[in-house]
Amino acid sequence: MAINSKIEWTESTWNPVTGCTKISAGCKHCYAETLTNRFESIWGAFSEVKLHPNRLELPIKKKTPTLYFVNSMSDIFHKDIPDDFILKIFKVMNNSPRHTFQVLTKRPERLKELNKKINWTSNIWMGVTIENKLAYKRLLPLIQSDAKTKFLSIEPLLESVSDINLDGIDWVILGGESGPNARPMKEEWAIEIRKLCSLKKIPFFFKQWGGVRKKNTGRLLRGKEYNQMPKTYKSSEFRQNVA
Repeated sequence: MAINSKIEWTESTWNPVTGCTKISAGCKHCYAETLTNRFESIWGAFSEVKLHPNRLELPIKKKTPTLYFVNSMSDIFHKDIPDDFILKIFKVMNNSPRHTFQVLTKRPERLKELNKKINWTSNIWMGVTIENKLAYKRLLPLIQSDAKTKFLSIEPLLESVSDINLDGIDWVILGGESGPNARPMKEEWAIEIRKLCSLKKIPFFFKQWGGVRKKNTGRLLRGKEYNQMPKTYKSSEFRQNVA
């Protein structure tokens, strides 16, 4: 389904696939798993990757230009998703130029395999998650891809990544972990990335401090809210609200 989202850097989520499996430290307290577990009797186990062909056409049916986070409840490049279904998802994006699609993965090796089969229209943003230094290996497949807009979701930030190479990156999202068992994010780690983005003139979006009660910790980084978006993004009311 496509639903309005509370995720600060998007407008709506579109989930033609649900379910995933953990592969790195950032997955430890997965919000999608937590949500699925609440409805396991209806949705099934989170570890069971499910395809939803009936949801493929939802963006095509929506006329209002929308910023979509694709597969917020899964990973589009999970090994259990067939190539042809992944390419169908991208074809829907190609055929919906009024919308902008944010695709985020922790599995860029599959991105590398399928890169030449994907039609990278300009309304598709491709990103990888970076939660610690071990995740730096995800950078190169992203940079080498033919995506027109490339971004990083540095969330949950679990350690300093001040030496990260941001060459070729068009947007950086940064945030701490939230929920009952949230691991802390130090202010200095966030400041390091904000300064690096400023130096390289990369739009910077500070999503949250996180913690057990993320509403209490808020989104201010040294008294300022950072809502910058990729320079290519021109769309609608959301753009006006976060500029």
